[in-house]
Amino acid sequence: MRMSSRVIGGVMIAALLTQLTACGSIFFPDRRGQIDGKIDPMIAVLDAVGLLFYVIPGLIAFGVDFATGAIYFPPGKTAHIAPQKLQDAIGADGKVDNSKLQTILERELGGSFPLDDPRLIQHTGSVQQLALYGLAPAA
Repeated sequence: MRMSSRVIGGVMIAALLTQLTACGSIFFPDRRGQIDGKIDPMIAVLDAVGLLFYVIPGLIAFGVDFATGAIYFPPGKTAHIAPQKLQDAIGADGKVDNSKLQTILERELGGSFPLDDPRLIQHTGSVQQLALYGLAPAA
């Protein structure tokens, strides 16, 4: 009898912990108060996991996230830089100087961007690839 009550207690604690971590209002309290926007797939998936395992707590997690607005991406979090400002980072040979680009990004966007990180994936392209997408090279 004592063992079964411990197992049931352990399952209940695990259920409550998974629901607390699956709630967007706990992950992102700064997003509360939003009315609408684009839904954050990470929060939706975490709420759906709660819905799969524990129906009532999962519904509560979805309800709380929609009611508080924590399930939505924060508005106005896009970054745009005028192409003219990026011209300084392009050398005479057409190659991008990462140190100059990093300086421009930090100055314009106010954040740190480690462009020398070995995990950074850089893609190279050609004029033919741009033409396939209907784009014209304008560097």
